[in-house]
Amino acid sequence: QSAKLNGLDPYAYLSDVLKRLPTHKMTQIEELLPHCWKPKSN
Repeated sequence: QSAKLNGLDPYAYLSDVLKRLPTHKMTQIEELLPHCWKPKSN
């Protein structure tokens, strides 16, 4: 629901976050919250 409330496509958000989690720094985990998240640019 948080993704929807922030105007995000929930599938795209979760898919991206799950791909990033294994290598994302714990000190920067807040970047992955729906209100802070930005899709990775290719």
